[in-house]
Amino acid sequence: MNAHDHQNGRPALELVPGVVPLLERKDHDAPSIFRPENMLREARRQKSLNSDAVPAICVIDPDGDIVTHVRRVCAASPCKSWACFHTRMWEWRASDIRCGIVGQVVGGSFSVLVAEQLFASGCELLVNIASAGQITNIGRPPYYILIERLVELAARAFGCAGRRVHRGATWTTDAPFRETAEAIELRRRDGILAVEMEAAALYAFAAAWSRPVICLAHVSNRLGCVEGDFEKGEGNGASSSLELAMTLAAAWVQEALGRVAAAE
Repeated sequence: MNAHDHQNGRPALELVPGVVPLLERKDHDAPSIFRPENMLREARRQKSLNSDAVPAICVIDPDGDIVTHVRRVCAASPCKSWACFHTRMWEWRASDIRCGIVGQVVGGSFSVLVAEQLFASGCELLVNIASAGQITNIGRPPYYILIERLVELAARAFGCAGRRVHRGATWTTDAPFRETAEAIELRRRDGILAVEMEAAALYAFAAAWSRPVICLAHVSNRLGCVEGDFEKGEGNGASSSLELAMTLAAAWVQEALGRVAAAE
């Protein structure tokens, strides 16, 4: 049957039972016409921004608590070279490391939209720290899970920092209020530790474009099934989250310097 454009009477879309148009595409390996570099070029023109690189170390903070913390404690200021239409970046220095953070980036699609623009703008390492709901009980929230990718670098860094971070898999959802008891039990049997909203999309992007992305799940709740849930710890967990991000940043910079020295 046909769906019609009622304004001009022309067929707008042919609907075939059992066929999903999106899944019928065969051009997944073809280059994209709409590139983040092009959008950033126009954003800079419209906003009269320079083309300087953003900080090499960037953090995505879906909840926004770390943003509030670095503005208050680290005197973070707006990044004048961040041209994204949809978000604002704050930057500061931790020792000799220039860092940037973008808040309120929630969900897989939005996080990848921002991640692509970050790397196109000069980001070299991206750390995502998102709240997550407990699936498998490995402790009382709040605690952190290193979602397994770039694990060895992160695990060594966290070990040296003396902070315990669990390692394991999480389940990424775009429908957080549709998690049934059956679905949760199935994921628990699969060894899934927590549910969050960005990691799968960010890691898919990282794999497709060979970009260094590390995702941390800050398990802060038991899906609202107990009284007093959604507590992230002191200061909404911002201080501990920032500590982990800066530990990763320092380890990344040190390893990069080691690679340069070895090449020489």
